[in-house]
Amino acid sequence: MTTERVFGQMPDGRDVPLLTIGTAPGPVVEVLALGATVHRLEVTGGDGQRRNVVLGHPDGAERLASGDYIGGTIGRYANRIAGGRFVLDGREVTVGAHDRGNSLHGGPDGFDVRLWDVVSHGPDEVVLSLTSPDGDQGFPGTVEVTVACRVVGDSVSVEMVAATDATTVVNLTNHSYLNLDGEGAGTIDDHLLVVEADDYTPVDATGIPLGEHAPVDSTPFDFREAAPLGPAIRGEHPQVVDARGIDHNYVVRGEGLRRAAVLESPRTRTRVELWSDQPGLQVYTGNFLDGTRRSTGGGRYRQGDGIALEPQLFPDSPNRPEWPSAVLQPGEAYRSRIEWRCRGTAI
Repeated sequence: MTTERVFGQMPDGRDVPLLTIGTAPGPVVEVLALGATVHRLEVTGGDGQRRNVVLGHPDGAERLASGDYIGGTIGRYANRIAGGRFVLDGREVTVGAHDRGNSLHGGPDGFDVRLWDVVSHGPDEVVLSLTSPDGDQGFPGTVEVTVACRVVGDSVSVEMVAATDATTVVNLTNHSYLNLDGEGAGTIDDHLLVVEADDYTPVDATGIPLGEHAPVDSTPFDFREAAPLGPAIRGEHPQVVDARGIDHNYVVRGEGLRRAAVLESPRTRTRVELWSDQPGLQVYTGNFLDGTRRSTGGGRYRQGDGIALEPQLFPDSPNRPEWPSAVLQPGEAYRSRIEWRCRGTAI
């Protein structure tokens, strides 16, 4: 199966291709060239039903107007940079700051709202590319990025590669929101989550790390064993109250491509394992979905209607030399791989 159609138009009149890969009963993915966005992900649950399990918007205008990053490729720097400032090669760099005084997800005009070029499209793979010019959102260097989305068996992979012609920082991720009961099915409170991490990163009221990582033990952030999301995100822990849920980095155990998280719906018996090669995993429980924007299913998304599991470097790493570095030099290749291993579960 390989299809391509026009999803809509950019404000300047350019068409937005929608590209489909995969074949039922395995995963079928719709990818938008707008934002290199995972628009739909259809899987078969353990109850035998096919469902779209990611949130999305019905058209390009709604996608561009939304500030929720739904399904998009995030860059140049996923997560936050304090004050939109950092020092690189001895000079201060100032980048777009639009989230409580901080830079978030690359700035106000990030990669998720750009029209990417379609490099190739086959039955099980689509490859998109984007050129981010020197000075884009304040970041130095021209950066060339490719995103390859593939379906193999019951797995969907998203591989992101970047190169630069001048010293810069790069931290890319995918910002899909999952709801394994189906897009538009309501909250993910009853979903069970496992995160392969012993520590998380406490943050201030603007989402910037307070200092060192902290143990998850005896906190709502402890998902070392499968636990429902509702009690954690509706609790009274100060970190949860400030964030209106979970919007925190986890320090994933191990290195290389390994399992970072497991999400499961007891209702539909659908399970997704998230595999990643990144040191961190930002868990975001849709805390600021407020009913403003329309959904692919014809409704409106509200708080907790989906969960984003975003593999990446740690937040504010350009200002934290003790953490894994986001610096990319000419001649180097940035690489990040995400896999969603989608399975139904037994009764």
